[in-house]
Amino acid sequence: MNRVLLTAKGAERLQAELKNLKSVERPKVIAAIAEARSHGDLSENAEYDAAKEQQGFIEGRIKELQGQLGVAEVIDPRKLNAGGKVVFGALVKLYDEEADKEVSYQIVGDLEADISKGQISLSSPIGRAMIGKMEGDEFTFDAPSGEKAFEILAVSYDA
Repeated sequence: MNRVLLTAKGAERLQAELKNLKSVERPKVIAAIAEARSHGDLSENAEYDAAKEQQGFIEGRIKELQGQLGVAEVIDPRKLNAGGKVVFGALVKLYDEEADKEVSYQIVGDLEADISKGQISLSSPIGRAMIGKMEGDEFTFDAPSGEKAFEILAVSYDA
Protein backbone atom coordinates (compact mmCIF):
# COMPACT_ATOMS: atom_id res chain seq x y z
CA MET A 1 0.00 0.00 0.00
CA ASN A 2 1.23 3.53 -0.73
CA ARG A 3 2.34 5.94 1.95
CA VAL A 4 -0.65 7.76 3.47
CA LEU A 5 -0.01 11.28 4.79
CA LEU A 6 -2.42 12.72 7.35
CA THR A 7 -2.63 15.79 9.52
CA ALA A 8 -3.33 15.15 13.20
CA LYS A 9 -6.94 16.34 12.76
CA GLY A 10 -7.38 14.11 9.73
CA ALA A 11 -6.10 11.08 11.61
CA GLU A 12 -8.47 11.85 14.50
CA ARG A 13 -11.44 12.10 12.10
CA LEU A 14 -10.62 8.77 10.47
CA GLN A 15 -10.13 7.07 13.84
CA ALA A 16 -13.47 8.49 15.03
CA GLU A 17 -15.16 7.18 11.88
CA LEU A 18 -13.60 3.73 12.43
CA LYS A 19 -14.73 3.68 16.06
CA ASN A 20 -18.27 4.68 15.06
CA LEU A 21 -18.44 1.99 12.39
CA LYS A 22 -17.26 -0.70 14.80
CA SER A 23 -19.22 0.30 17.90
CA VAL A 24 -22.42 1.81 16.47
CA GLU A 25 -23.04 0.98 12.81
CA ARG A 26 -21.87 -2.65 12.85
CA PRO A 27 -24.11 -3.61 15.83
CA LYS A 28 -27.07 -1.79 14.20
CA VAL A 29 -26.74 -3.71 10.95
CA ILE A 30 -26.29 -7.02 12.80
CA ALA A 31 -29.54 -6.32 14.66
CA ALA A 32 -31.26 -5.42 11.38
CA ILE A 33 -30.11 -8.71 9.81
CA ALA A 34 -31.39 -10.66 12.82
CA GLU A 35 -34.73 -8.86 12.63
CA ALA A 36 -35.04 -9.52 8.91
CA ARG A 37 -34.20 -13.21 9.42
CA SER A 38 -37.01 -13.50 11.93
CA HIS A 39 -39.49 -12.62 9.18
CA GLY A 40 -38.95 -15.96 7.46
CA ASP A 41 -38.11 -16.69 3.81
CA LEU A 42 -34.84 -14.90 3.01
CA SER A 43 -35.05 -15.42 -0.76
CA GLU A 44 -37.66 -12.69 -1.15
CA ASN A 45 -36.85 -10.57 1.87
CA ALA A 46 -35.89 -7.04 0.77
CA GLU A 47 -35.06 -5.97 4.34
CA TYR A 48 -32.57 -8.81 4.66
CA ASP A 49 -30.96 -8.00 1.29
CA ALA A 50 -30.65 -4.31 2.20
CA ALA A 51 -29.16 -5.10 5.62
CA LYS A 52 -26.63 -7.53 4.11
CA GLU A 53 -25.67 -4.93 1.51
CA GLN A 54 -25.19 -2.33 4.26
CA GLN A 55 -23.14 -4.84 6.25
CA GLY A 56 -20.86 -5.36 3.24
CA PHE A 57 -20.37 -1.62 2.89
CA ILE A 58 -19.58 -1.20 6.60
CA GLU A 59 -17.14 -4.12 6.70
CA GLY A 60 -15.43 -2.85 3.54
CA ARG A 61 -15.06 0.65 4.97
CA ILE A 62 -13.71 -0.74 8.27
CA LYS A 63 -11.11 -2.76 6.38
CA GLU A 64 -10.20 0.25 4.23
CA LEU A 65 -9.80 2.56 7.25
CA GLN A 66 -7.76 0.01 9.19
CA GLY A 67 -5.44 -0.41 6.21
CA GLN A 68 -5.01 3.31 5.70
CA LEU A 69 -4.49 4.09 9.37
CA GLY A 70 -2.06 1.19 9.64
CA VAL A 71 0.31 2.78 7.13
CA ALA A 72 -0.52 6.42 7.86
CA GLU A 73 2.17 8.90 8.67
CA VAL A 74 0.81 11.73 10.80
CA ILE A 75 2.68 14.94 10.13
CA ASP A 76 2.57 18.02 12.36
CA PRO A 77 3.72 21.01 10.26
CA ARG A 78 4.69 22.92 13.44
CA LYS A 79 7.46 20.36 14.04
CA LEU A 80 8.91 20.53 10.51
CA ASN A 81 10.87 23.76 11.03
CA ALA A 82 9.78 24.85 7.57
CA GLY A 83 10.96 28.43 7.95
CA GLY A 84 7.92 29.98 6.30
CA LYS A 85 7.79 27.58 3.36
CA VAL A 86 4.60 25.92 2.19
CA VAL A 87 4.76 22.33 3.43
CA PHE A 88 2.30 19.52 4.10
CA GLY A 89 -0.28 20.66 6.66
CA ALA A 90 0.39 24.37 6.17
CA LEU A 91 -2.43 26.89 6.00
CA VAL A 92 -1.85 29.12 3.00
CA LYS A 93 -3.58 32.42 2.31
CA LEU A 94 -3.52 33.25 -1.40
CA TYR A 95 -4.50 36.12 -3.63
CA ASP A 96 -6.34 34.79 -6.69
CA GLU A 97 -5.33 37.28 -9.39
CA GLU A 98 -8.02 36.27 -11.87
CA ALA A 99 -10.92 36.44 -9.38
CA ASP A 100 -9.35 39.40 -7.51
CA LYS A 101 -10.00 37.82 -4.11
CA GLU A 102 -8.25 36.13 -1.23
CA VAL A 103 -8.63 32.39 -0.62
CA SER A 104 -7.20 30.10 2.04
CA TYR A 105 -6.28 26.44 1.75
CA GLN A 106 -4.68 23.82 3.92
CA ILE A 107 -2.36 21.34 2.20
CA VAL A 108 -3.50 17.83 3.23
CA GLY A 109 -3.24 14.24 2.06
CA ASP A 110 -5.54 12.68 -0.51
CA LEU A 111 -7.78 11.11 2.17
CA GLU A 112 -8.49 14.46 3.81
CA ALA A 113 -8.92 16.63 0.73
CA ASP A 114 -12.24 18.47 0.70
CA ILE A 115 -12.35 21.69 -1.30
CA SER A 116 -15.58 22.77 0.43
CA LYS A 117 -13.59 22.87 3.70
CA GLY A 118 -10.61 24.58 2.11
CA GLN A 119 -8.49 21.43 2.22
CA ILE A 120 -6.59 20.62 -0.95
CA SER A 121 -4.53 17.58 -1.71
CA LEU A 122 -0.77 17.70 -1.75
CA SER A 123 -0.98 15.82 -5.06
CA SER A 124 -3.40 18.27 -6.72
CA PRO A 125 -2.00 20.65 -9.35
CA ILE A 126 -2.31 23.69 -7.06
CA GLY A 127 -0.95 21.75 -4.09
CA ARG A 128 2.12 20.63 -6.03
CA ALA A 129 2.64 24.17 -7.35
CA MET A 130 2.60 25.68 -3.84
CA ILE A 131 4.96 23.27 -2.08
CA GLY A 132 8.28 24.94 -1.23
CA LYS A 133 7.06 28.47 -2.00
CA MET A 134 7.15 31.26 0.60
CA GLU A 135 5.12 34.30 1.55
CA GLY A 136 5.34 36.88 -1.26
CA ASP A 137 6.04 34.27 -3.95
CA GLU A 138 3.86 34.17 -7.04
CA PHE A 139 3.12 30.97 -8.92
CA THR A 140 1.04 29.65 -11.78
CA PHE A 141 -0.31 26.20 -12.46
CA ASP A 142 -2.37 24.51 -15.13
CA ALA A 143 -5.94 24.03 -13.92
CA PRO A 144 -8.61 22.22 -15.95
CA SER A 145 -10.02 25.65 -16.89
CA GLY A 146 -6.61 26.99 -17.94
CA GLU A 147 -3.60 28.59 -16.33
CA LYS A 148 -4.21 30.18 -12.91
CA ALA A 149 -1.99 32.70 -11.11
CA PHE A 150 -1.76 33.23 -7.36
CA GLU A 151 0.36 35.15 -4.88
CA ILE A 152 1.10 33.68 -1.45
CA LEU A 153 0.03 36.22 1.17
CA ALA A 154 0.68 34.20 4.33
CA VAL A 155 1.81 30.76 5.47
CA SER A 156 1.00 29.39 8.93
CA TYR A 157 1.28 26.04 10.64
CA ASP A 158 -1.59 26.24 13.14
CA ALA A 159 -3.37 23.23 11.66
